[in-house]
Amino acid sequence: MAEHRQSKKRRYITWATAGAAVVAGAGIAAQTSMAATTWPAQKTFTGHAFDTCSAPSLSAMKAWHTGFYGAAAVYVGGKNRGCRQPNLTASWVKSVSSVGYKLIPIYVGAQPPCQTSSNPEKLTASTAASLGASDAADAVAKEAALGMKAGSPVYLDMEPYSITNKSCNDTVLTYVRAFDKTLRAKTYRAGFYGFSSSSAKAIATASNKTDLPGNLWYALWDKKYTTTTDWPWGSTHFTDHSRGHQYMVNSKETRHGYTITVDRDAWDGPVAITG
Repeated sequence: MAEHRQSKKRRYITWATAGAAVVAGAGIAAQTSMAATTWPAQKTFTGHAFDTCSAPSLSAMKAWHTGFYGAAAVYVGGKNRGCRQPNLTASWVKSVSSVGYKLIPIYVGAQPPCQTSSNPEKLTASTAASLGASDAADAVAKEAALGMKAGSPVYLDMEPYSITNKSCNDTVLTYVRAFDKTLRAKTYRAGFYGFSSSSAKAIATASNKTDLPGNLWYALWDKKYTTTTDWPWGSTHFTDHSRGHQYMVNSKETRHGYTITVDRDAWDGPVAITG
């Protein structure tokens, strides 16, 4: 994920020290409940997906379309986005969609105040709500400019932090709620990427479910291609095609002459509406 910004060793250290692992029954209804207008039908993908820091070239994407990966995650924006995106344009989105890929948009927003790593944008208790709203508006603008239409999801990337730090966790949840409320008001679906031991756990186990995301993409690097058998929380949570699982990281793979280091994902959830 955004942790492509860190070394593999750093990723594991951060993950291991972050925690002490949205709605209950969340599905399409929960994702659309705030909209006053008619929502576009959810575009769902179920199968193998990958994420990598910079969107690959169109030639590489075509070479990689061998029948294994059917979806690719792309970093659409955020001040904490770690890699340049020279290939990620509206033309690229249109072209890879025509090849047959489904796209999973990620937005690397503000990060927790108690997070040890340095980031260009960090939360504070006083800025969490306003940053959540402004970052969500920016995410929608970025997706729209790429040709990702209303009804598409935005997956907010929240890297590991200590969820046992109550003030920090409360600040993060304030930010997420403001982000998601703004998304839904603009008719975009709310998603969240986080770690099963920390940031994703904070969302899945929050007692107050108000304005939390309806789709959860959890990082659990157990090398198991599934969104069910290793699901860490109740079986009725995030049902209705609302889950993604990042199950393997830093996998260096070559297809038809193009080598890319990717993270592998098992996917059963919404993807961008394009075309």
